Amino acid sequence: MAFILLLIAIVPLGLAVKSKGKMFGKLGIFLTYAAFVLQLVYFVVRWVAVDHAPVSNMYEFMTFFGIMLTGSYLIIHFLYKQLVVGLFTIPVSLIILGYGSVFAKEVSPLVPSLQSHWLTIHVMTVAFSSAILSVSFATGLIFLLRTLDVSKKSISTYSLEFVLYCLVVVIGFIGISTFFSLTAYDLQVQFENAQGQSEKAVYSMKPLIVNKGAVTENGDAVGLFEMTNKIDAKKLNSIVWAFMIGTVLYTAIRLVTRKSVSVILKPWTSRVQPQLMDEISYRAVVIGFPLFALGGLLFAMIWAQIAWSRYWGWDPKEVWALITFLFYAAFLHFRLSKGWEGEKTAWLAIIGFGIIVFNQVFVNLVIAGLHSYA
Repeated sequence: MAFILLLIAIVPLGLAVKSKGKMFGKLGIFLTYAAFVLQLVYFVVRWVAVDHAPVSNMYEFMTFFGIMLTGSYLIIHFLYKQLVVGLFTIPVSLIILGYGSVFAKEVSPLVPSLQSHWLTIHVMTVAFSSAILSVSFATGLIFLLRTLDVSKKSISTYSLEFVLYCLVVVIGFIGISTFFSLTAYDLQVQFENAQGQSEKAVYSMKPLIVNKGAVTENGDAVGLFEMTNKIDAKKLNSIVWAFMIGTVLYTAIRLVTRKSVSVILKPWTSRVQPQLMDEISYRAVVIGFPLFALGGLLFAMIWAQIAWSRYWGWDPKEVWALITFLFYAAFLHFRLSKGWEGEKTAWLAIIGFGIIVFNQVFVNLVIAGLHSYA
């Protein structure tokens, strides 16, 4: 229900941005608030039902991430009254929620390493800080659409179009995942893992990529390409499907409209004040960065000590959390010391969001590590 309300809210927000109609704007914000309240109710009810904070798997984390992004926008709206930020932030929230929905929603017992209150504090802080930092992505995107001449060919316009293409890819992933889910596709394969032990994997999408030596239960060969057993081929298979379908969807948009996605979106930013978008982007990083430092590093290390008896182990997730921290530290350094603003920091905000997504998606799903369960 909350997802539908957010989807509907985009329409009056878009009309308000184009026409400055106050009634449309009020309706869009009302629907967003209503959706946010329903999301919080769902989160609390699930927490009570499972008897622990529902942030222990990909479905739960991405759902909470999406909820916090909606909440972050509402905070920004309260401070700045910029409906256009919602017009770009809410679709990102919907993409995150839709992406999370493709993962298993079933409740399962927590493994020992997850049975800690510090896990709850760590993950919820990371999700909230990532959501705030994601607002800087939305405002950076708005800034670039407003200030760049997207009708001309340049490195900047090509880069902006690539960012939008990546968003379409995620939408494609949600679509193809939903399709296979509706068809109840299920194929079990077995192979030898990196330790030489027999392992089974259940594919919910037709396997294009499998681990080396993978066969079906009947001993039949499967897949078009084989990967080293150090990589989770099943999850990589999902990413390949996402890019395939996303590319088809993006191409269809280009063929039907005969325009790039950036050209399609640019008119919605015609009334935007670029300096204000730059300020909101900066403020979002100022708030999100220290919160991420707490959740992604300090609280994470406390939890790691409890779970694995060490504060730091150079696990891929830990490394990318550190990279995220250092990147946003550099963002603030360049902003405050070098005077970077406008287009430069807009690109930094977009790159930062890309790092967050890479950390939460690719590192979690493909690279083997202690966080592979997430």
